[in-house]
Amino acid sequence: MPLHTTQALLDWIEERNRAIHVSIQKIGLSDCMPWFYNNATGEIVNENNSFFRIAGLRQLSGGTIVREQPIIIQDEIGYLGIICHRFNGEMHYLMQAKIEPGNINKIQISPTIQATKSNFTQKHGGKRPAYLDFFLNASKYRIIVDQIQSEQSSRFWKKRNRNIVIEVDENIPTLPSHRWMTLEQIKSLMRIENLVNMDTRTVLSCIPCSAAAYMGTVTDNTLFAFREPSFPNLYQAVNNYKMFNENKCRFVPIGSLNTWDMTDREIVCKYPYSFRVIFCDIELDGREVRRWTQPLFEAAGIATFGLMTRVQNGAREFLVRVTPEIGCFDYAELGPSVQREYVCDTPQNAVDELFFNRFNERQGVKFDNLLSEEGGRFYHEQNRNVILEIGNTDLPNLPDGYFWIDYRTLNMMVQINNCLNIQLRNLLSVLEW
Repeated sequence: MPLHTTQALLDWIEERNRAIHVSIQKIGLSDCMPWFYNNATGEIVNENNSFFRIAGLRQLSGGTIVREQPIIIQDEIGYLGIICHRFNGEMHYLMQAKIEPGNINKIQISPTIQATKSNFTQKHGGKRPAYLDFFLNASKYRIIVDQIQSEQSSRFWKKRNRNIVIEVDENIPTLPSHRWMTLEQIKSLMRIENLVNMDTRTVLSCIPCSAAAYMGTVTDNTLFAFREPSFPNLYQAVNNYKMFNENKCRFVPIGSLNTWDMTDREIVCKYPYSFRVIFCDIELDGREVRRWTQPLFEAAGIATFGLMTRVQNGAREFLVRVTPEIGCFDYAELGPSVQREYVCDTPQNAVDELFFNRFNERQGVKFDNLLSEEGGRFYHEQNRNVILEIGNTDLPNLPDGYFWIDYRTLNMMVQINNCLNIQLRNLLSVLEW
């Protein structure tokens, strides 16, 4: 029996939303101090040279520019951590009602702790994050997950965070900003638009199948059916890309990006692109620092991340693909079947066409919801996350770089740093057993 009913959790979120003060105003860079454009480096930085910075990035192939854009550089690894504890024999997870400056709907359900290294070392003069010591001293407890995983590689340069879950035997105090929830409750709340944040989803996706006590009740036997892992073929495809890809990236001043305009109000591409950079004055209650200014990346529209699934020989499989991205830590990771920005400059292939035809006809849709991206750096970004079931005879010939993989194999791979990208991990997190 959960400590709180799901309705009680929703009432708690609503109450905190009513009580919290939020003011976010778009401003010019000239009013965004301590942020400024550093003419010497061509980057947008703050006066302390901390937090993060925005640089220009140019991707070249054989000396020809194939892509260029601003990109976020944040040379630190933060904590995305969840504490779990068993109440009345049932595992519960300590979740936080947290607001980020770019959130589309104020508060979202976040991990126990969600903090950059700058936050928890108090470089910005803010308060020390609650429950931090449990993670600094994680070796004292039962460690369920401890992985360093990638962030959105289309916006970040090689950015990673530490996804960690620990079980604590002691009954720890619960702050008003936190509530205990079962995994089933969190997954049911993922069916509400933009309620469970991206950081919660990526952490929960890392829980290993072997830790059955932490996964809740299993009702779909096909999901955990096991077949021979296809690691050699998978790694052969990924490693071929890493070895033979000729694209090279180099940092350039933002002002020298040929296809982008930088004004005081924004940095915007001269042709349709998936995002722009804006500047904001932010005032939020319940944060380590209550008021500050910063740049944010604003999406041009809603992207679609789709994961197609089928049952083959009693095992549920998922269609994944080798997915390179401009800011990827190691060039490419495995991504979902479909990963298309609202503004996308690549033509659809057979996989994309089948997915969108079935989705538009509402055939085989098992999950479909708008879920938010990282609110600390992105402004009001929400993307459509879809699980779509197809038949065994569909897609008889996969394009290069696509693979059918069972859930257990994917779950083993997520225990290794930088194998599955964040879009795929987020889709795996919404699966209900």
